[in-house]
Amino acid sequence: MNRKTLFEQIKQKKSFLCVGLDTDPAKIPAHLLKEADPIYEFNKQIIDATQEYTVAYKPNIAFYEALGTKGWESLQKTLEYIPKSIFTIADAKRGDIGNTSSLYAKAFFETMDFDSITVAPYMGIDSVKPFLEFKDKWVILLALTSNEGSMDFQLTRSAEGKPLFQEVLEKSSKWGTPENMMYVVGATRGEKIAEVRKIVPEHFFLVPGVGAQGGSLKDVAKYGMNSECGLLVNSSRGIIYASNGEDFAEAAGKEAKKLQEEMAVLLDKYLSL
Repeated sequence: MNRKTLFEQIKQKKSFLCVGLDTDPAKIPAHLLKEADPIYEFNKQIIDATQEYTVAYKPNIAFYEALGTKGWESLQKTLEYIPKSIFTIADAKRGDIGNTSSLYAKAFFETMDFDSITVAPYMGIDSVKPFLEFKDKWVILLALTSNEGSMDFQLTRSAEGKPLFQEVLEKSSKWGTPENMMYVVGATRGEKIAEVRKIVPEHFFLVPGVGAQGGSLKDVAKYGMNSECGLLVNSSRGIIYASNGEDFAEAAGKEAKKLQEEMAVLLDKYLSL
């Protein structure tokens, strides 16, 4: 999916919501466990209930590969069920030397046909470049995450006083373009989102941390929105586990609608959509 199509979806739905499909067998409703493929059935019903309100789905690959071949089958079926008009993100956090990265890129972009993949930048350009060679596919590079351990490295400063995340942004923005590279920027650091936006004014951000992790949607929009929205805000647990009963899909739909309505107000405020 290209940038123009993604922005059109944002305008049409008045939403920049991404629903994280972090589907854990231990958390899905008990009545689904009798299904031949409980993971897929759960995802299918979540997609049915939320697709009106979201512009992206993000399966976290760990939840599927932990289940072996059955998990990969559930993931593939889920991906095929997602409407083609909705952006798909493989939250795989890959990053390795060039020839290995080329195979990861082929796996997720050709074999599985995801629109994008999260990638770790630590090994440098030769670990990222293979993912950038596919038309209308995206690298979503880890830049400034919201986990507690992010301070171990991302905020450490060079001899010139520049934090590492800033070095990553400045250097990597020359590898790709706003048409094929996004950045992961955690929602729990509002003022830091503003710093990142100054360095990469045109790129899209994938923003985790809203909802269960305490990030503010209003702050994300205030500090991160650009002229084409430039944001995909992810919510996983807050939507897909809104209920653990037989009404789980209905509850998920209500939570997604609630976020979409908040996003519509923010889009009208900042972009007059």
